[in-house]
Amino acid sequence: MYRAPLAALLLGPTGSGKTALSLALAERFNGEVVSCDSVAVYRGMDVGSAKPSKEEQALVPHHMIDVAAPDEPFTAGEYSRRARAVLSEISAQGKLPIVTGGTGLYLRALTDGLFAGPERREDLRQRLRISSERHGSAWLHRMLNRLDPVSALRIHANDTPKLIRAIEVCLAAHRRLSEVMARDPLKGFHLLRIGLNPPRQALYQRLNERCANMFAAGLVSETRTLLGRYGPVKALDSLGYRQALHVLRDSWSIEEAVKAAQQGHRNYAKRQLTWFRREPDVHWIEGFGDDRETVRAAVEVVQAHWPAGDARTSEESDAKAHPLD
Repeated sequence: MYRAPLAALLLGPTGSGKTALSLALAERFNGEVVSCDSVAVYRGMDVGSAKPSKEEQALVPHHMIDVAAPDEPFTAGEYSRRARAVLSEISAQGKLPIVTGGTGLYLRALTDGLFAGPERREDLRQRLRISSERHGSAWLHRMLNRLDPVSALRIHANDTPKLIRAIEVCLAAHRRLSEVMARDPLKGFHLLRIGLNPPRQALYQRLNERCANMFAAGLVSETRTLLGRYGPVKALDSLGYRQALHVLRDSWSIEEAVKAAQQGHRNYAKRQLTWFRREPDVHWIEGFGDDRETVRAAVEVVQAHWPAGDARTSEESDAKAHPLD
């Protein structure tokens, strides 16, 4: 009986130890890591993105890291297209793809696909932005209600980016957004979702320490270099870099920036957990990814879903595994 190849998806908030767990599973099951992080895709954004270190990347193959310059637009759709190709390549080699990261929109685009709307029309978007600034987002909502009442009911009147995209689709494609929402789900894989849900206060403590360490490791200097090379690009609005920019502009002290970044990361972790709890069939583990018991529990979950007789659970793979016993 045919069974689709396995792909493991590691979910969880920032700071929960997904990188450590991905390395343990990759070594145990002859896997390769596919990053699912909207900042790690950018070259030069190393300190603030908490991407795996060069030493960690050398342990097992990593993908979807450093694939774009910070001034290159990199959408969820582009991520989905590239990551799907990577998953197929890894699986074709008889290895386990391990998708790891906390960007929920990227993960949703990878697994569920995105609607096949028209390409971005920056000239049209700019005109709509100017109109919104003059008349307010309620004006956009009234316009969308005339063009596409179904989408107007679904999109909040203050959600300017979504309003602009919906209007753009209507005007550029001559069809309503609600009519072109067809998606392209990922096919050919058995998706195994493993979620990390460590104790909240311990997570916050880790995030506070990690933010402080980022600034101590040169986040402001890295931001200065990126700003000088690329200008104030959208990528620099990411957590950590946004606060470092305030330091460079002399509007905040280092201490104020660290405090703001810590609060931002804690809030982001809450939003991630809310997002990932909407994912279907998640095997939640109450611990950090670098905890011995968490690794053991995750290994058991993978083994329970592993096709019988698969070569990736051979003695050779076990010999390279993280020591669990």
